[in-house]
Amino acid sequence: MKSYDTIVVGGGIAGLQAAIQLGRYSTIRTLVIDAGYGRSTLCRNYHNLLGFPDGISGEELRQRGQETASGLGIEFLRGRAVKAFRQNGEFRITVESGEVFQAPTLLLATGVTDRFPDLPGLVPCLGSSIYICPDCDGYEVQNRLTVVLGAGKAGADMALVLSDRTDRLIYINHEMTEVPAFLLDKLRSKGIRYIEAAAAEVVCPSEGRLSGIKLENGEMIEAERGFIAFGGNHVHSGLAEQLGVKLIHNRHVETDARTKMTNIENVWVAGDLGAHSEQAAVAMGEGLLSAIWIHKAVVKIKNPAL
Repeated sequence: MKSYDTIVVGGGIAGLQAAIQLGRYSTIRTLVIDAGYGRSTLCRNYHNLLGFPDGISGEELRQRGQETASGLGIEFLRGRAVKAFRQNGEFRITVESGEVFQAPTLLLATGVTDRFPDLPGLVPCLGSSIYICPDCDGYEVQNRLTVVLGAGKAGADMALVLSDRTDRLIYINHEMTEVPAFLLDKLRSKGIRYIEAAAAEVVCPSEGRLSGIKLENGEMIEAERGFIAFGGNHVHSGLAEQLGVKLIHNRHVETDARTKMTNIENVWVAGDLGAHSEQAAVAMGEGLLSAIWIHKAVVKIKNPAL
C-alpha cells in the first residue's frame, strides 16, 4: 500500500487545479486518481473562461492541466476509486484493480454525470452547438432557433429559462413524461412550441454543428442550437457517503465556504460534487482553495508543534 500526503480523487477541472497548486508546494506528495471521463471530457468548447476568447475543449484543458501537474511532480493513476474508509488517521482508497492507497488528507472531486439518451449525433455536438448549463452557454443561443431536448418538468423548466435569450424555442419531450399543466400554460404563453415525441437522431451536417432533431416518426425539427435537460443527473457522492460526509437532499455536498472542507476533518470537496453553480471556473477556484487548506493541514500533521 503506497502512502501519500494527499490523494485527489477526480482528474477533471477541479482536481487538476488542486493538483497544480499542490505541486507548487513542492513537498506535498500527491496522487490523483482519474477515471478518465466526466463532464469535461464531453465538452467540446468552454466558451466562458478567462483567457480563452475562442473557447477551449475540455479534453485540451485536461491535457494541459495534466502536463502542468506532472511537471510539478504530481502522480496520476488511471482508474476508478470504488471504496474509501479511514483507519488510524489515514484515508484508504481502493481502486477497481484492487490497489489501495492511503493519505492523511483527501480531496473528492468526483463530479456529476449528466443523464441523456444514447442518440446518434448528440455527443459530438455537446459543448459546440448543444449545451447543458444556461448560465455557461445561454449566450450561445441568443436570438437563435433553439431546441430543448429533455424530459418532463426538467425540459420545460429549461425552455422557460432560455426564453429570456430567444423567442425561437422548441421543447421536445423525448421521454414523453408528464409536464404539469401550469408549465404547459407557461410554455404556450411564451410562444414555445411543445412536441411530445421521441427523437431518433441529432443531425449534424458538419462536426459539432447542429441542424436539427429527427424524430422517430420521421419528422425533422430544424434548429441552430440546442440544450439538453433530462433531470436525474448522477452525483458521484458514493465515496463521500462511505466516509460519513454529510449529503444534502440532492446528494451534493455542502462545504465550509472558506476552506471547502466537509463535516469530516481532512476531507475536502471541490467542483460539481459540491453544492453550487456547476461551472468550470467555479471548479477551478474550489480546487485551488482546497489545495491551499490541504497544504496547511499537511504541514500541521508533519509538524504538530507548529
